[in-house]
Amino acid sequence: MISLGCPKNLVDSEVIVGLLSRCGHIITPDETQADVIIVNTCSFIREATEESIDTILRLSQYKSHGLCRRLIVCGCLPQRYGAQLLEELPEVDLFIGAGQFHLIDTLIESAPRKLTMDDPPSFLYDHLTPRLISTPNHTAYVKIAEGCSRACSFCTVPKLRGRYRSRDPSSVIEEVAYLARTGVKEVVLVSQDTTSYGTDLGKGISLEALLRDMVNVEDIEWIRLLYLYPDPNHFTDGLIEIIAREEKICKYIDLPIQHINDGILKAMKRRVSEGQLKQLIDELRKKIPDLTLRTSLIVGFPGETDANFREMVKFIEGVQFDRVGVFRYSPEEGTRAASFVNHIPDDVKEARYREIMELQANISLRRNLGLIGTVQRVLVEGYCAETRYLLKGRMASQAPDIDGEVYITKGMATNPMVNLRVTHASEYDVVGEISSG
Repeated sequence: MISLGCPKNLVDSEVIVGLLSRCGHIITPDETQADVIIVNTCSFIREATEESIDTILRLSQYKSHGLCRRLIVCGCLPQRYGAQLLEELPEVDLFIGAGQFHLIDTLIESAPRKLTMDDPPSFLYDHLTPRLISTPNHTAYVKIAEGCSRACSFCTVPKLRGRYRSRDPSSVIEEVAYLARTGVKEVVLVSQDTTSYGTDLGKGISLEALLRDMVNVEDIEWIRLLYLYPDPNHFTDGLIEIIAREEKICKYIDLPIQHINDGILKAMKRRVSEGQLKQLIDELRKKIPDLTLRTSLIVGFPGETDANFREMVKFIEGVQFDRVGVFRYSPEEGTRAASFVNHIPDDVKEARYREIMELQANISLRRNLGLIGTVQRVLVEGYCAETRYLLKGRMASQAPDIDGEVYITKGMATNPMVNLRVTHASEYDVVGEISSG
C-alpha cells in the first residue's frame, strides 16, 4: 500500500488496508514481494498529480519484473480524470474513485480492467469501519468530516471529494475512545474544513461541542486541530475559549489564510477579509496563552502584483507565525481561477516562494532559539531513522509530518510523555535532554 498526499488521504489508506486485512489479505511493506500493489493517489495540485503518475509508473515494473499480478489505483487521481486513465495508464488493472475505496475488498479481484467511482463521492467512514493505523504507536489521525462546500476558485477538492459532510459526533467519540484503549495519546482531528464541523448536521452540533465531549475521553493527552478555515462565523468565542481552557487541547492553531490582500482574497473566493483575518489572529493570540500559530499561503495567484506580494511579506513580518507552508499557485483544470487572466510567470512564483520561505526560516529559528533552557512536554515516538542511539519525539507545538521534531540526546523514556529540557535549536527541530522537573 502506497499512500500519497495529506493525512486525510492517509486515513482512507488505513481503511483500505483494514478492510483487506479483515478479509485475510496479508499486508507487506516490501513492494517487491506484493501480489497486489495499491496506490492511493493525490491530485489536489499539479505537483501531486505528477507524483501520483510517477509513482504508478515506477511500481508498474513489478508486473513484469516481480510478483505483482494486479496494480490498483485509488483516490483523487481516478476521481478527477475518470475513464481517461483507462487509456493513458494501461499498466493499471483497477481504478477506484475517492468515494468507492470502501468496496475494495469486493473489487480487488475484478476483471477485466475497469473504473469504479461515485460522482459526487458520498462515503463517510465511521467507528465501525475496519482501519489499520499506520502512524507511530501513540498518534492517530481522526477524520471528522469529508468534502468541502467552500468552492474556493483555485481548489479542486469539492469536485474530488463532494460537498461537506460531518461524521456523527457519537461515532467520532467512539473512535477516539477506542484509540485511547489501544494506547494512542494524541489524536489529530482532520477534515477539509475543520472549523465547519457539524454545520450540516443541525443545531447544537459543532466543533466546540465535539471537543467538549472529547476532552472527557480517558488516557488521551493531546487533541490537535488541523485545517481550521478562518471563518469568523464558525470560529466562535466559545471555540476559542475551549481551546484556551482545556489542557488536553494543544495550543496549536493551523489557520490557512492563503493571502492577506482583499482583492486577491476576493478573487480566491475566500469569504474573509484582511480586517477579519487580522482581528481573528489578534484574538487568538490574546486569548490562548503560548499559542503556536501555523498558516498556509499561496504565492503567484493570477493578478498578484508585486505590491500585493509585498503586502503579504509585511504581514508575515508583523504577525511572526510560528510555522508557514507556502504553495506556488498552479492553474488546475476545472477551477474558476484557471480561466483568469494575468497569470504569473513561474520564475516570479519561484522567487516569491523562496523569499517567504527564507523570511519564515529566520522567524522560526528565533522562536526555537527562545526555547533553549525551557522544559517542554514531549511525546516520544521512537528511535531516529538515522541511528538507534537517539530517541525522537514532538512537542505540542509540532504537528506530525508537517512540522519539525525533537531529538533526545540524554535520558530514558519510561513513558510516552516526558519532560524535556531544550539544549539546542535549529529552524525546524530542537534538541534536548529528558528532565525530571
